[in-house]
Amino acid sequence: MTAASVDDYRELARRRLPHFLFEYIDGGSFAEQTLARNVADLRAVTLRQRVLRDVSQLDLSIDLLGRRARLPLALAPIGLAGLAARRGEVQAARAAAAAGVPFTLSTVGACSLDEVVRGTREPFWFQLYMMRDRGFMKALLERAEAARCSALVFTVDMPLPGARYRDVRSGLAGAPGVRGTLGRVWQAVRRPAWAWDVGLLGRPHGLGNVAPLLAGRTGIEDFFAWMRENFDASVSWQDLEWVRSRWRGPLLVKGVLDAEDAARAAELGADGVVVSNHGGRQLDGVLSTACALPRIAQAVGERTLVLADGGVRSGLDVLRMLALGAKAVLIGRAWVYALGARGEAGVAHVLELIERELRVAMALTGVTRVDEIDASVLEQPREARG
Repeated sequence: MTAASVDDYRELARRRLPHFLFEYIDGGSFAEQTLARNVADLRAVTLRQRVLRDVSQLDLSIDLLGRRARLPLALAPIGLAGLAARRGEVQAARAAAAAGVPFTLSTVGACSLDEVVRGTREPFWFQLYMMRDRGFMKALLERAEAARCSALVFTVDMPLPGARYRDVRSGLAGAPGVRGTLGRVWQAVRRPAWAWDVGLLGRPHGLGNVAPLLAGRTGIEDFFAWMRENFDASVSWQDLEWVRSRWRGPLLVKGVLDAEDAARAAELGADGVVVSNHGGRQLDGVLSTACALPRIAQAVGERTLVLADGGVRSGLDVLRMLALGAKAVLIGRAWVYALGARGEAGVAHVLELIERELRVAMALTGVTRVDEIDASVLEQPREARG
């Protein structure tokens, strides 16, 4: 099957990855209403088609946190993405660097900061979760700075992991001990290409950035137990101040859905906010990003950088997000589906697809530069719903 879209890559990833891993990537929390709304509400955004405009020269590049990006997007952080392909975060970072866009390494990625540096030798972003051990957090920030990470993405919408029932049903977070392990092994055996390339040749499996806290534990149950033990539910605005005081580079606060929260983040020194509901993986029933974004952009867009993620599956979706008020867009599942299907080549191809689709969308809405994309390209500008 030849992948012509992100949806094609999703199907290819479903066929190649063990069931528990695909469900982890693909699923959301509770009844997955917000997961569905992210896609549906974004696709419902209606555009104005314009004609007889000279669109022979299109510029898709933007200045993004002090660096020039070839496209108005970045690869979002994805936990355990390194299990979708052999040393997956390194492969994705290489594809992003070749495409001229930022890659964001998750705190809970399989590959460590040092491994990604060795694999790419290009600056990348680092995503930070707040953990209880502040000494470890300080050391992790120092490691990110030493790795020349060009921005820090502080994710604030996960004081506790969401209730992800697909992970229970698939066996990822279900039966503990031998029973659960054997179930996952059987699922892996049924995907022999993955079992050989990732399961065997992709070792060691673990969480490279937080390995010291895991103290040698590497099992799936260990990962979920570690999250429960170490993620800090007491995280507050004071912790944002703490992070800001220890990180000298650009700082984005990710997981914002409320305009008041966005304003507070800007007041405390954040260089930008990422409007996000964690891809529908945390609190189900909240606003889709497409509905939350306009209100936040209107409230803080003049004084801080506004980015967004959630439901983006094409270059057309990128244009829609920009028209709703984002200055750039993060893609998540889109690149992980491609990574799981074809590795680095898949991620590179998805970025090519998005670039081509964005070019077409810009031309047909009559804009030639990214900074021209605003509410004027919408047929009926959407208002954020309460």
